[in-house]
Formats: sequence, structure tokens, C-alpha cells
Amino acid sequence: MKIKLLLIKLILILINFLFSNINSQTIQPPTGVKAIGYESHIDVVWDFSTDPNIGGYKVYRFNGTSYELVKKTTKYESFFMDWIGQTGIQNKYKVSAYDFNERESNLSSEVSAITHTMTDEEFLDMTQRATFRYFYDYGHPTSGLARERYGSGETCTIGGTGFGIMSIISGIERGFITRKQGVDRIFKIVNFLKNSADKFHGVFPHWMNGTTGKTIPFSQYDDGADLIETAFLIQGLLAARQYFDRNDSFELIIRSFITDIWEGVEWSWFTQGSNYLYWHWSPNYSFRMNMRIQGPNEGMIAYLLAIASPTYKISPTSYYNGWTNTSYYVNGKSFYGYKLWVGWDYGGPLFFAHYSFLGFDPRNKKDKYCNYFDNNKNHTLIHRAYAIANPKKFLDYGENVWGFTASDDPNGYDVHEPNKDNGTISPTAALSSMPYTPKESIEFLKNIYRKYGNKVFGDYGFKDAFNPTKNWFANSYLAIDQGPIMVMIENYRSQTLWKKFMANPEIQPMLNAIGFTSDPTNNLDEINIPSEFNLLQNYPNPFNPTTNIEFTVPRKTDVEIKVYDLLGREVAQLVNEEKNAGVHKIIFDAGKLSSGIYFYEMKAGNYSNRKKIIFIK
Repeated sequence: MKIKLLLIKLILILINFLFSNINSQTIQPPTGVKAIGYESHIDVVWDFSTDPNIGGYKVYRFNGTSYELVKKTTKYESFFMDWIGQTGIQNKYKVSAYDFNERESNLSSEVSAITHTMTDEEFLDMTQRATFRYFYDYGHPTSGLARERYGSGETCTIGGTGFGIMSIISGIERGFITRKQGVDRIFKIVNFLKNSADKFHGVFPHWMNGTTGKTIPFSQYDDGADLIETAFLIQGLLAARQYFDRNDSFELIIRSFITDIWEGVEWSWFTQGSNYLYWHWSPNYSFRMNMRIQGPNEGMIAYLLAIASPTYKISPTSYYNGWTNTSYYVNGKSFYGYKLWVGWDYGGPLFFAHYSFLGFDPRNKKDKYCNYFDNNKNHTLIHRAYAIANPKKFLDYGENVWGFTASDDPNGYDVHEPNKDNGTISPTAALSSMPYTPKESIEFLKNIYRKYGNKVFGDYGFKDAFNPTKNWFANSYLAIDQGPIMVMIENYRSQTLWKKFMANPEIQPMLNAIGFTSDPTNNLDEINIPSEFNLLQNYPNPFNPTTNIEFTVPRKTDVEIKVYDLLGREVAQLVNEEKNAGVHKIIFDAGKLSSGIYFYEMKAGNYSNRKKIIFIK
């Protein structure tokens, strides 16, 4: 009996010891905390943590006398969007972390930001940063796949994951995450796709369980392979294979896994011995859906990849004898003064101009029908002109409220276009057309943000749709709509996804085999080259401790930018090198300086300009 009591006491002592050790562990506050002021809201962001002990974060805002809790997030949300609704408001914040026992860390250092009138570049930064969060913060925690829509839980989308992979690359380019963070996420995704996900003749299903990798049927007969969704995925994977080009172990494995997935797709199986690709195959119903992939629609990329395949290629003749072999492929008519060489009357929904062209660069080339950059541009301008004409007299339609595609609407989910319009505007339509119509798309972006505010803009960027006539605003986000926004804005700004996808060695031989020829009638690089030197006002201003400084250079030349205090003493040199023609942005960190007024000055050739900045600690 005494021995038993002694053992019990020893066990209790051991338990108390273990718990005291657990309780003595210090929860560390989040790192990288900063506040970013926009026009009507402030973002508070911090480094995404992989610490398994972190349960989430708490955001505190200064109310004039003390810090009060304003937001409690999950461990997967490394941000807080504080909607303010006006310019000229400065708020201060601190952030803590908490564990699963609700033990809280110390507060982070104070950060602050001011809402202010924004430049076009700031609007693009704002949109990309928020949209990126859908794929990074809201990516499935086990697999990294893109969830089908906000709130879809385990249901992930294969095509949306392809868009998400390209969004991760864009996030690295924009500095939202480090390259290592991007590598870790892409490795998680490709490892899951290669080793855990269902595949049917190398082709993935439309929807997939993000934890198990098992197929989630899209419909009764669509419970197996979806070739279009897989083509969207492969487009993203091939862009990633070129982007992650370093020789460290993880990037080598990423490239190897992507090549295995790409070479495992049995494109030729999906022809059934014909000139056509077929969209679906089921392990239970075979080709019962019998849906040919024929243009014009979003399916061009499937034929391009099938012809480019190094292992299961189809004949290049299938492009003209299959994809374009319809009575309605060629159009040739004009609508509102804009010619459509290819497509339905008025062009159809705008995702036709987006999905196949996220990686495939349509500039400066044509098949025997048209240059698809020109065709997509006119398709977009037709949508805008239709909204200006507004034949059905819907509320708010006009030059800065336009764009129709597949999205949620007041009645559920539907495809919208000029020939099928119920008053629903889908932001992805105009925003994902950024490379084709940059001026018009940016004006749309600014207008709906300013006009509708947080009815249309939220945690993950622009919401899926709105219908002013019915005073209806969606609260939803869909991967297949958010992805093209992120990717096409990046293609407009840097052409990164176009460059990386097109650099794959299988692509140019495929275009040659089809018969694409050079057609240098458009060039986004020339469109984006400024006509003069210009030093822009920094943003945000006032700032703490970092601010963005942009400048334009019309030709390659030496550029010098320095910062001076009020006495004219140089305190920092930001640029002193030759710069190519284009728009450039640098980040000035004034953390080591004292609060006050400073000036930054740019000199380039005979050009000189100076701007005032205000640093507030």
C-alpha cells in the first residue's frame, strides 16, 4: 500500500513538473509587424508563422488612452484589415500571439499608418496584397491547395490551385513573402499532388479533398478526370518550374516533381482516337459525358499543352481540326466599333480572355485567324462599351462600372455576358483584363473601391460580384476569380508569369508545329515605357518607418536619388546606378533617423526634381 501511495505521489510530481515546464514556455509575439495605409483602410500584417504552438493572434488599436482588442484571428490569418472609410486618419496598432491554452505573448512594437489619397501603383499593390492572402493565408493547411471558395472547407479546386501557384510566385515578386516561404508552400503543393492526390490517366479531378487527396464529384458523371482543370494546373506548374530555378535541394525537388506530374498527363488518351480532346473521363462512367473541347472558350490551353507534351502528345493538326473546327469559331464582325476576329458575338464571358492566357503570352504572335492579344483587348473593350451603352438601363453601369463573366449573382452562380446580363458586375472581369486595357481597368478598380467601399472590398480583395440595381453585394471569394486578378495584374506590371511559362523548352516547338507566326503589332513593354523622367510623391506620407518612392525613366540612363534633412545635409543615398527605361520603385527605411521633415531628390541626365517627406515615429 505504501509503495502504491509513493508511486502515485511520484506520478503527481512528474505531472506537475511537466505542466510547469509547459506553462513556463514563452509565447513569442509575431515578427515583421507593420501597418500599411491605403485610401479608406489600413492593413496590419505580420510574418506568417509555422510554429505549431501558435493558436492565433490578437490585434490591438490605440483608442487615445490605451490599446484595446479589435480583432482575434486564427493562426492562418497573418493580417487585419481595419476599414476606416476616409483619408487623413492615423491609427496605431500592436499585435500579440496566443497559444491553444489562450496564453498570450507580449505585445509587439507599435506600428502606425495614415489613410491617404493613393497613386495607381498603390491601388495595384493594395489589390494584389489582399488577393494574395486568399491563396497563401487561406490555402488548405494540409495540402496547400486552393479552396474552391471562401467557406468551402475541405473542397479544393485543381484549376484554382494552378492559378494559386502563379499567385504565390507573384507574391514573392511583390515582397509579400520571402522566396523561402514561397518555396515551402509550392513544395507542399507539388508533393501532395504527386504523392497523395487522385489522378486518372495522369489527370486530376475538378474538386479534391484537401486533406486526403480524394476526388469530390463535381456532378454525377463528373467524378474522375477533368482535362481543362488539369490544363490550368499544368499551366501554373510549368511557370513554377521555370521560376524556381536555383540548385538548392527543395527547388530541385520542386522542378523534378513538376516534371513528373507534367509528363504523367496522358493527353492522347482523352482524344478517343479522334482530332478532339474530351473534357471528362470517369472510372465509373468512362467518357459518358462526351463533351468535346472546342473553341472559342477557355479551353485553348488544353490543346497547346497536349500538343507540347513530351510524353503523350497529340497531333498539331488537332489544333485546327479539333479546337478551331466549329462553325462559330471565326467571327469577323465589329461591336461598338471593335472588331472580333474570333469568338461569340460580343465575345462571351471575359474568362475566355483570361484562363488560357495566365501563362500563355498572346503578344506578338498569331495563328491563321488572329493575334489573340488584340482579340482579347477588343473583347474587353466591347464589354466596357456595352456597359456605357447600357441597353437594359441597369443602375450604375458606365465607363467605370463594367465587366461580365462567370460569378456569383443574386440568384446563385451563373455566366454573365452582354448577351446574358442581369445587372451583375464581376470585378474579376475588368481587373483580370489589366494587360489588355490597363487604363480602363485601373479606373474601374479605383472607382468601385471609392464608390462602394467595403461592400466590394474585404479581407481577400475584391469580392466576387455586385448588382447595384438589386442593391446586392456578394460576400464570397472564388479561387477561379481571385487567381486571374492576381496573375494578370502581375503580367501587366512585370510579365513574370508570361515570361516563365513561355521559357519552358516545350512551348516554342509547339507553337511552331501549330503554325503560329510572328505578329509584332502589340508590345506591352512599349506600352509601359514612360515618355519622360518623373519623380513621384512618396506613399504613404507621413510614414513610419518605411515609404515607397517611385520614379519613371524613358530611356536607359544613370539615376541618382538622395535624401536630405532640412539643413541640406545628405542622410541617405537610395539610388546610384544605371536604370533601364520603365517605372521603378524603391523602399526607403528611415528607422535610424529622427522624426521630422526631409527631402528626396532625383537626378538623371538634365532632369532634377525634389519632393518633401514627413517621417513620424
